[in-house]
Amino acid sequence: MPALAIVLILSGCDREADPAPQESAAQTEAGKEAKPGEIDRSHAGDLMPAANMVDPEGAVLNLGALQGRPVLMNLWATWCAPCVKEMPMLDQLAADYEDELNVVTISQDMGDPAKITEFFEKNDIDSLPPWIDPQLALGEAIGAATLPTTVMYDRSGQEVWRVTGELDWSSEPAREAVQQVVDTP
Repeated sequence: MPALAIVLILSGCDREADPAPQESAAQTEAGKEAKPGEIDRSHAGDLMPAANMVDPEGAVLNLGALQGRPVLMNLWATWCAPCVKEMPMLDQLAADYEDELNVVTISQDMGDPAKITEFFEKNDIDSLPPWIDPQLALGEAIGAATLPTTVMYDRSGQEVWRVTGELDWSSEPAREAVQQVVDTP
């Protein structure tokens, strides 16, 4: 099944938008269908998977251990142009929120983990640790069909909203959406 997830992810990233949007069950705040790059609340209440991620040196992060403060989890890859564009903004978000929010970027790259470290160094990403999904199973676990996919979880590990596709994380609407979750006890 992870192979199917890889095919779906590969087919979605870095493509031109279809001229006619496909039907989707994703819902925005106003109850309309969410488009790529819009906040989607259709998965609200889903629990964060208790999966283990690793860094290039082999350190392990259990996502379940992050409960207690909000988590913004981003699935990305070095070969995904929208993902690469988002990384500096996510790095700045992590720096701005320090102890109030866990910003966790998880690479879906296959092969040598050193390419993740090289990407972080080359792009001056210094507020985010370079986590990797070693089994490439996280996308399937959360129902992500494309990259980037970013999911906001509350303090108890329940999904609040997600964004499929690129988002300007420095924009006022994005910052307000993050702040609302951070401010919720």
